[in-house]
Amino acid sequence: MYDITIIGSGVSSIFLAYTLLQTNQKVLILEKGKSLEERTCGLDKGETCNCEVCGKFYGFAGLGKSEGKFNYSCDFGGELAQKVGKEKLIQLMDEVDELLCLFGAESVQKYSTVNEKLAKKAQDCNLQMLTTEVRHLGTQLSTEIFQSLYTILASKVDIRFEVDIQDLRKEMNTFTINTNLGEFESKHVVFATGRSGTDWLKEQCTNLGVKQGKTRLDLGIRVEMKEQQLRSILQDTFETKLAFEYDDVISTTYCMNPKGRIVRKFQEGLVMPDGQNFKEKETGTTNLNFTLFTPNYFPSLKEANLYASKIIGSINNDSDRIVVQRLGDLLCGEPTTEVKMEENSIIPTLSADYGDLTKEVPLFYLTILQGFLNQLEEFIGETIDKDTLLYGIDGKFYSPIIETDLNFQTSLDGLFVIGDASGVTHSLSQAAASGIYLGEFLANKEKSELEVTK
Repeated sequence: MYDITIIGSGVSSIFLAYTLLQTNQKVLILEKGKSLEERTCGLDKGETCNCEVCGKFYGFAGLGKSEGKFNYSCDFGGELAQKVGKEKLIQLMDEVDELLCLFGAESVQKYSTVNEKLAKKAQDCNLQMLTTEVRHLGTQLSTEIFQSLYTILASKVDIRFEVDIQDLRKEMNTFTINTNLGEFESKHVVFATGRSGTDWLKEQCTNLGVKQGKTRLDLGIRVEMKEQQLRSILQDTFETKLAFEYDDVISTTYCMNPKGRIVRKFQEGLVMPDGQNFKEKETGTTNLNFTLFTPNYFPSLKEANLYASKIIGSINNDSDRIVVQRLGDLLCGEPTTEVKMEENSIIPTLSADYGDLTKEVPLFYLTILQGFLNQLEEFIGETIDKDTLLYGIDGKFYSPIIETDLNFQTSLDGLFVIGDASGVTHSLSQAAASGIYLGEFLANKEKSELEVTK
């Protein structure tokens, strides 16, 4: 009998398990994917995924294995502040960073995007500058840190990989988990399956009678422009995040990559343009890329996925097709052709089909993008080059919001949901913070129960 069983071994799970090391509770982690050192996928090399269980999205550390970018902010990355309070979230994120530094993160300097003068200028241009402190680990250092954390956890916590959970039920005060590795019993269960485990989580919530709420989906155009054009607002920081309001909807820049590249992202059976940090390659480029994401909310996960498939899937056309168009051509109402691209001053870093985004993407997203770019021009004090490239269309997927109390406990006593699986967090830092938060709660709960039995 385990005291706590954590399903999933991503960032929220790791920080929860580490926090629980201070207790005497018997902890089990069940992971669908492989150990960190065994995680491989063709997608990481720009090839096709042939994994039975995708090594890019599943396995120890989850998406923490990627670029390892920890944004310490209450302005974006989730709604955890609404659950625990802003001051508590700031404290939790400090604890996240301290733990990372304990395992080597201090070798990468933390930087801040706070600039009051620029923030005021942005506001005058009808833009909002979202600020954050960032510890950007990069893939190699992130992998090393999480491998070190695994070594510590594995000495005190039972961790099982390549687990297929076939049935989960609760009888009396005990959860029974039937898997391909046998049956496990636990007093408490924590779902920490991340965004990748959404379909499985939906099934379990339905079977256990746990309510799921609305589902968020972000879609937007990825922009590739001359890096020098944004230097005036990036002088003292690696990137900035800007928000733009149109028709009562707030769109936000995401994953800004100075000197970076655009790569294909394979997710949810769809192919999208994604940004890659220049630090992930030996040399940078003269370009800068980012996506302007616009959120939309759907009554259910199924409806959100259908909408994404309708738009992105039609562009993909049963292949890895992505469409790119010059900004100048979009403004003139003309398609981009190979002949026009021969003289384009901005060299695309992703091979894509030249075309007309107005025939591929809902006009709503293009209207928002044009409005944003107009305000961006005012902000930087120059016209954005018409050779700027626009790729359609990027997507960011979220788990449905699970109804939980202030301590992430569902309506089923003893069952908790944390991290991105909860629908409350959307970033590494807030996912990790949710793990620490629940760990502290469960540690205090154990202490109180022990005092009662004395």
